[in-house]
Amino acid sequence: MADGCIKCGQYDVGEKKVSMTGSGLSKMFDVQSNNFTVIYCKNCGYSEFYNRDSSKAGNIVDFFFGG
Repeated sequence: MADGCIKCGQYDVGEKKVSMTGSGLSKMFDVQSNNFTVIYCKNCGYSEFYNRDSSKAGNIVDFFFGG
């Protein structure tokens, strides 16, 4: 069983998809080629970023809770 948020212990989480620029030309031309899933605690705001391309194998929320 998961222990909840590592900062406050709550289990109420949210999920967002975000994209960010890299460095070099992608930054200069504002090309947002880095895609992440953000899992955050709705109680305290603690957040963790997961690379969308490499996190398809498991449940990201389980990773957030240390499962």
